[in-house]
Amino acid sequence: MVLEMNATRLSVIIPCFNEEKIIGDCLRSVQFASEIMVVDAFSGDRTTETARPLATRVLQHEYLNQAAQKNWAILQAANEWILILDPDERATPELVAEIKQILHSPKCDGYWIRRRNFFWGKEIRYGNWQHDKVLRLFRRDKGRYQNVQVHEEIELDTPPGWCREKLLHYSYRSLNDYLRKLGRLSALGADDARLRGERAGCWKILSHAVGRFCKSYFLKQGFRDGGEGFVIAFMEAYYGFFKYALLYEMQRNQSRS
Repeated sequence: MVLEMNATRLSVIIPCFNEEKIIGDCLRSVQFASEIMVVDAFSGDRTTETARPLATRVLQHEYLNQAAQKNWAILQAANEWILILDPDERATPELVAEIKQILHSPKCDGYWIRRRNFFWGKEIRYGNWQHDKVLRLFRRDKGRYQNVQVHEEIELDTPPGWCREKLLHYSYRSLNDYLRKLGRLSALGADDARLRGERAGCWKILSHAVGRFCKSYFLKQGFRDGGEGFVIAFMEAYYGFFKYALLYEMQRNQSRS
């Protein structure tokens, strides 16, 4: 792996599982960092072989959930500052330049980064994705992920700042990919809701499904994204339906035991 002569003292962490087709582009987008660490959850494909020429370290760690995996990886990092990317994300040259500038004289312990989201090769500008943001740039000793299984986010003791530039996010490669991920996220979300003491019934299942569709497609103008916007709104409704249907199933199984 070849780094720039004055590589930024930053550790990039990329957690992954079976991402041989896309991890190379992600790694190539962050070659400015002095440490690029891939944390693999024992993939069954060639993810680690693809990553090794482009990373400084390739580690494997048993997967429990996203938050636990990322928190473990943070402890392995060599540098004070951390940038976490998913394999389906890319740092643009403009974002790289801004991160270098921030780390030269940081004013906060962490920074939000907005994302440009793509679906079926089209950038999605409306719906619930339009204001998507992630807190991924932070001081190693100041940030840890919340103890949840889905929609995890870094917790800081001080207010974070904002990056002007955005990440590119190629979130779903196909509708089947979308369905697989939504099924997994729905199950994890249902379990998180159970642990919080939430309850589900027919009205909650229906209202969350309809509410998510209407918010994405009508209130946030997802219809302006055309067919892609409609599919995304419908899939978000599916997530709301399936999450609370699973929670309802958990309740019924518990009452019978």
